[in-house]
Amino acid sequence: MAAIRSTEMISLPNSSRSYKPIIVHEGHKGAITSLAFSPDGKFLVSGSYDKTIRTWNAYNLAPAGNPLIGHTDIVQSISYSVGNIIASGSEDYTVRLWDINTSQQLGEPLEGDGRRVTAVSFSPDATLIASGTTFGAVQLWDVRRRARAADPFNGHTGGIGSIEFLPDGTRIISGSSDNTIRIWDVERGLTVVGPLMGHTAQVRKATVAPDRSQIVSCSHDCTIRFWDTRSGKPIGKPYEGHTDMVFSVAFSPDGTYIVSGARDATSIRTT
Repeated sequence: MAAIRSTEMISLPNSSRSYKPIIVHEGHKGAITSLAFSPDGKFLVSGSYDKTIRTWNAYNLAPAGNPLIGHTDIVQSISYSVGNIIASGSEDYTVRLWDINTSQQLGEPLEGDGRRVTAVSFSPDATLIASGTTFGAVQLWDVRRRARAADPFNGHTGGIGSIEFLPDGTRIISGSSDNTIRIWDVERGLTVVGPLMGHTAQVRKATVAPDRSQIVSCSHDCTIRFWDTRSGKPIGKPYEGHTDMVFSVAFSPDGTYIVSGARDATSIRTT
């Protein structure tokens, strides 16, 4: 699998600007599976097939801190909360919490129903974590009690590749190997938007813009797609710049560009 190789700028929908590569980060010994910005936009964290998590300075080449080591299998998903705390989900069946300042794991891992954890997300107030597994269900966790906060949300017919709270904390967006995206009501555990259909292979990541107007998603079909958050309708044509499976995509905090990681020769693209 390729490590991080290059960084490239592309235009968002309705933008007339074009961009050129700006930064290349290298260090992972396996494919990049997940990316997340810190809330202030200064740092970027990445999870990998090499079972580690790494922290990078977003605007220069220097790494930030030591690799986070503890997972015993592929790190499939990471989520960054306030206070420099991240959550990670792994194929070792666990969700783990980490302190970026100390590069240390916080407490014992959260263990669910013995399924590989493929997606994790903090709620905006960091009191809940949502996780998804290969079984296809969405699970909520109470961070303080380190226990399940609700019964699983059911609807997807394939494993969860992506999960994320919307900024208001009342809804969750998920992407699945059933090729669809759903938005869930947290209190009721029901689908309120979707399923969104268009990808022709597993949806690896779906995330909402800071202004909540758009969803961006990426897939094993090698494309990145944009959707209207309220209607669920697609926006523009798919971006087809990657030449292999796209594993992850994320908006910058100001919503002006995105990063996407894929299994091609250019594993991270700054967009």
